Amino acid sequence: MMRYSTGLWCLLGLFQLAFSQNSPGLLEGELKVWHSLTLTFEGPQTHEGASPNPFTDYRLQVRFVHADTTYSVPGYYAADGQAAESSASSGNKWRVHFTPDRPGVWTYEVSFRQGHQVAVNPSPQAGTPLAFDGASGSFTIGPSDKQAPDFRALGRLQYTGGHYLKFAATGEYYIKGGSDSPENFLGYYEFDNTRDHGGNPNALHTNQSYESQGVSYAYHNDGLHHYDPHLQDWQPGDPSWQGDKGKRIIGAINYLASEGVNVQYMLTNNVEGDGREV
Repeated sequence: MMRYSTGLWCLLGLFQLAFSQNSPGLLEGELKVWHSLTLTFEGPQTHEGASPNPFTDYRLQVRFVHADTTYSVPGYYAADGQAAESSASSGNKWRVHFTPDRPGVWTYEVSFRQGHQVAVNPSPQAGTPLAFDGASGSFTIGPSDKQAPDFRALGRLQYTGGHYLKFAATGEYYIKGGSDSPENFLGYYEFDNTRDHGGNPNALHTNQSYESQGVSYAYHNDGLHHYDPHLQDWQPGDPSWQGDKGKRIIGAINYLASEGVNVQYMLTNNVEGDGREV
């Protein structure tokens, strides 16, 4: 099994479960504290380049409540709901992720609105309600069955006023030790529509080969990461998509974890930076 870099992939492997019978949408995930849940709704059929645009002109917000605790969680347009496998750019699925931090009964209520730039409008009444707006439901959460170093046994990291973060469930300190490069780690050739946009020349822009552990590898000269030496670090049961896609980048994370790395620095948006891939 995959040698998980602590916390990076502990939210994978969801299971479909039933919850409140009169609630709309599909709830997936293990109904346990600190385990990620995914709630998917069927809404307007649209596509990534449509106008109104599903990323800017629709707003999905779900309010989760437990006793005196409330979280307002933003959702997103998820195309056909399985775009990692289908590469779909259209569909009618709208999705939100939530990680409950305490056991017991949780209720939720959905706000789904459409209007010009409503996604960045802070007013709750901005836009017009549509489709599954106002939907509500409930589910019951039990204790986690995971063991450390799985983050689902430790809880989320919290700032408590000191120099180091603490785990919410155990109160233990988290001391980071990891890699600071590459910041464009997600500039990976097997992610849909990921390409180099003319960033600074670097080792990714060359026709020279290189050697790692006695094996020679060719550069691909496309400005993207391939992580070829880490294909061997992928293990059966680890994540992949569309067959063999993803094995190299997951293998790279496995390698870092095997070296004792427990945190990884990267940018989720560097298309306006010097790398210009993500």
